[in-house]
Amino acid sequence: MKHSSKPRLNRVFYISASLIALLVLFGALSPTLFAEVAGTVFTFTTRSFGWFYLLSVFLFVLFLIFLAFSKYGKIRLGMDHDRPQYPFFTWIGMLFSAGFGVGLVFWGVAEPMSHFFTPPYADTPELTVESARLAMAYSFFHWGVSQWSVFAIVGLIIAYFQFRRNTDGRISTSLSPLLKEKVYTRPINQTIDIFAVIATVMGVATSLGLGVLQINGGLNSVFGLPNTALVQVLIIIVLTILFLTSTTTGLDRGIKWLSNVNLGIALVLMSFVFIAGPTVFILETFTLGLGDYLQNFIRYSLRLQPYQQGTWVQDWTIFYWAWAIAWSPFVGAFVARVSRGRTIREFIVGVLVVPPLIALLWIAVFGGTALHLDLFSGTSIAEAVDADVTSALFATFAELPLSFLLSVLSILLILTFLITSADSATYIISSMTTNGSLNPPLGVRIVWGVLLGGIAAVLLLASGLEGLQTASLISALPFTIILLLMVYTLFSLLRKENVKKIK
Repeated sequence: MKHSSKPRLNRVFYISASLIALLVLFGALSPTLFAEVAGTVFTFTTRSFGWFYLLSVFLFVLFLIFLAFSKYGKIRLGMDHDRPQYPFFTWIGMLFSAGFGVGLVFWGVAEPMSHFFTPPYADTPELTVESARLAMAYSFFHWGVSQWSVFAIVGLIIAYFQFRRNTDGRISTSLSPLLKEKVYTRPINQTIDIFAVIATVMGVATSLGLGVLQINGGLNSVFGLPNTALVQVLIIIVLTILFLTSTTTGLDRGIKWLSNVNLGIALVLMSFVFIAGPTVFILETFTLGLGDYLQNFIRYSLRLQPYQQGTWVQDWTIFYWAWAIAWSPFVGAFVARVSRGRTIREFIVGVLVVPPLIALLWIAVFGGTALHLDLFSGTSIAEAVDADVTSALFATFAELPLSFLLSVLSILLILTFLITSADSATYIISSMTTNGSLNPPLGVRIVWGVLLGGIAAVLLLASGLEGLQTASLISALPFTIILLLMVYTLFSLLRKENVKKIK
């Protein structure tokens, strides 16, 4: 096995790394042209394939619900005699860490306030009670079950192949039964792995870029540091040095320690805002938002705008689904790794309930507080967010006690989230490009770390937030097709399982 892995390693690593490096060079040397090309591709992708993203994610949700309640739910992600590797509450804690990320910190206030200022439906008056309710319902939808269904699909398939069929955790391996043993199998497998690597790099770079934008916004709000491309590039350089340093310490030291710090700071911030903010309003907002989300789930899931002009769905829902798909090989691999021994039913219920519930609580606490301030205290947080989306969290903190301390803690939280995400992603991408190695060489990890920082910097310099959205959309398109094929392969194999013997 080992002697045959080197050619695959070289091909996947060199082609994917070269393609990303070429993109970095193109963006660095011709940022204007890069932005124009990206904008054209973005428009084409959203107009031509928006329906494809929406239908695919909706099908993922239906497929997972079917599996959870079917006889296949009894099948273990491992041998029949295996039991969960981690106790239930430890596993839930790990899902909590995976479910939390810089995207949620970035959009927790920014998204509800953006919808409050520019409602999802053109006939809803802005900055009203109606737009506030709609804003919360749509924010819940975007951070709920649909986004996590993508991560659950990838995690479930990787875990099934790794732990029940004793294969490696590469994306191409999950399609091997479909391809059979053909002459063209190896090139196709390598192509699939290259697509998976590029999608992951773009998804992670999007998160890095969002985090850097928010750190810059926070430094501007708290310390008056200018909100410019130069400052953002300097932040990326510092960040890259920090997560590469963490990478050299290994998974069990750097990432574990930082994950605990993340969890602690996040809980302190959320608890403080929940108590210091409008507590009863937050609880009522959460309850009403949950009801609106459940009631409108199918309508939101399949909503497009063919009968009127507008790009709201493309700018929000389609961007989120594409970002989740691009990010899914990384999150899915992590979720798979900690889920050995669980049944498919336990896995689906855990992954589709716990992380989305945490996300909805976060949005209710932070977004609900911001909405309450604008509706009943005469503040202008929505206007501030419309002018600069990175200021959302800090504009809210400015209206609360201990605002300086809250802002500094938030900047620290975003920084540690970025370091852990980039560190973990560097490890996963390195593993994907070294034939599924559980201990990829340090040199490979450093190369990917530098390329991650480079592509995030290029996307920010070329076209800011739009560039980040474009990267996710484009890279996710081919990977969506791969995901659908993976679902078909998994179901075909599950049908051959002798479920009656499983206890």
